Amino acid sequence: MDFELSLWFCSMTTAFCFVFFSFTLLFSLFSLLVFVLRSKLWCNCEICQAFLTSSWTKDFNNLCDWYTHLLKKSATGTIHIHVLGNIITANPGNVEHMLKTRFENYPKGKPFSTLLGDLLGRGIFNVDGASWKFQRKMSSLELGGVSVRAHAFDIVKSEIQSRFVPLLSSVSDKEHVLDLQDVFRRFSFDNICKFSFGLDPCCLELSLLVSEFAEAFDLASKFSAQRGLASSSFIWKVKRLLNLGTEKQLREAIKTLDEFAQEMIDQRLEVEFSERNDLLSRFMGTINDDKYLRDIIISFLLAGRDTVASGLTSFFWLLSQHPEVESAIRDELERVMGSSDEQLASFNQMREMHYLHAALYESLRLFPPAQFDSKFAEEDDILPDGTFVRKGTRVTYHPYAMGRMERKEIAVMEMKCVVLAIIKRFKIHVPGNDQAPRFVPGLTATLRGGLPVLVQEREA
Repeated sequence: MDFELSLWFCSMTTAFCFVFFSFTLLFSLFSLLVFVLRSKLWCNCEICQAFLTSSWTKDFNNLCDWYTHLLKKSATGTIHIHVLGNIITANPGNVEHMLKTRFENYPKGKPFSTLLGDLLGRGIFNVDGASWKFQRKMSSLELGGVSVRAHAFDIVKSEIQSRFVPLLSSVSDKEHVLDLQDVFRRFSFDNICKFSFGLDPCCLELSLLVSEFAEAFDLASKFSAQRGLASSSFIWKVKRLLNLGTEKQLREAIKTLDEFAQEMIDQRLEVEFSERNDLLSRFMGTINDDKYLRDIIISFLLAGRDTVASGLTSFFWLLSQHPEVESAIRDELERVMGSSDEQLASFNQMREMHYLHAALYESLRLFPPAQFDSKFAEEDDILPDGTFVRKGTRVTYHPYAMGRMERKEIAVMEMKCVVLAIIKRFKIHVPGNDQAPRFVPGLTATLRGGLPVLVQEREA
């Protein structure tokens, strides 16, 4: 009897392995077929062929640079990537039409919300309509107050004084190459976690350890973005169904985020959350749905960490190309702060630093953290430049090409604090700064290989 059971088990195992590997082979062939069909070889236009063959890489380091080139050549500032079913525009009139005049006709759309749904859920960056308006109004009310800005400023100052400056001092004058992009990501993650949850993940400690929460957040962001690079959404959906590969890792990372968020919510419920200053506590006064709270806060983490880190990284890369700008900022800093022994400028002093403000916005114009944003047309439409948009078409506006970006007060304040803290006390040298930046595909602009720098402390 035992022998028969053992024989039956071996047979079933063999059959399962055969079915599994057969399915894997068929799935691979199907994926290849989907890719061929998606390529739409009937489209022989120059732009589509350059995209399909990647021939654009001969002349451009980044896809966004190639798009910028094409948009500049276009008489209307609009191009069509037929094989992607995508209209891309840098025409200000078209952008105003999408974001204001016919805003209701250009939601993020189901294709986009499906990609990021597991990570962002019903957060503000992944919803449309009434839910988006509610979160936008609530965020404006919560973030617009003087007390909130003062609280954010105190958090940033504390992180700079207790961790950021000591870390740079520890590697200065030691020929130790430091990845400044990684430092900025750790710095901004500490800040946004304190601001959102009232929790300190300690990512910028001198040991530069990676917290479990920060690692899960990075993986979830990375694998969610990679879904958009698949030749067909069917591929990652099947992987998710079967819990395979990156989809399995994504599910595990999101589980960690969910458990962490629930723990934070439970902690607030045990105490009087109305007396706390973090965003979660503030939102809990209005929202009773734990899952909804989790989605809103995760969206804030994504925005607060990646955009600030991306903006600062690009700024210091640009500064390495223009030492005269660094000198001008330092002159302005000394003029405004005078002989004060204070290491950090006050909020009012930063308001007087107009050159710094202009330099930061010029950097954001050239390297916006969000290089593009896509919408999906609800109904047929005609853009102001005459472009016909069929219902369901993806329409992308391109801030990287347009050279402009929406104003973000708290984020800019955080960036100013960091820039002043570095320039006042340190010299940053970027080895090989003659190389144009290369970006990693993702939700926000990230430099491939980081930003390796040498840190030198200025003489007192």
